[in-house]
Amino acid sequence: MLGFLVFVVGVLVVAVLLFLGASVLMGRGETQPPAELDRSPVELPDDRAVTGDDLRELRISVSARGYRMTEVDWLLEQFAEALDERDEEIASLRARLAEQQDEGLDAGPADDETPEPPAADDRNSDEGERSGA
Repeated sequence: MLGFLVFVVGVLVVAVLLFLGASVLMGRGETQPPAELDRSPVELPDDRAVTGDDLRELRISVSARGYRMTEVDWLLEQFAEALDERDEEIASLRARLAEQQDEGLDAGPADDETPEPPAADDRNSDEGERSGA
C-alpha cells in the first residue's frame, strides 16, 4: 500500500512540474502586444523597389510562440519569384515601348507622301462647269 501511495505522489509531482513548465513557456493566455508600425526587425529598402533577392535575404526572428520556418520560407520564396516575374515583365514591356517609340520617330510622314488639298480655283472651275452646263 505504501508503494502505491509513493507512486501516486510521484505522478502528481511530475504532473505539477509539467504544468508549471508549460505555463512558463506558453504564457498565461495573454496576447502579444501589437507590432509598432514604424519599427520592424525586418528591413526592406526604402530608396528603391523591393526585389526577389531582398526577400530571399530576409531572416525573421523566432520566439517560443513562433512560426513554422519552412512555411514562411516557402511563402517568401513564392513572393520573391512573383516579384522577379513582375520585374522581368515590366522590363520587357518598357523595351517594347521604347522600340515602338523609336520606330514611330523614324517612320514619320515624308513630304512627298502627304496629299495636297485641291486649289481653290480648281474647285471653282469645276462648279462653274457643272452650273453652266
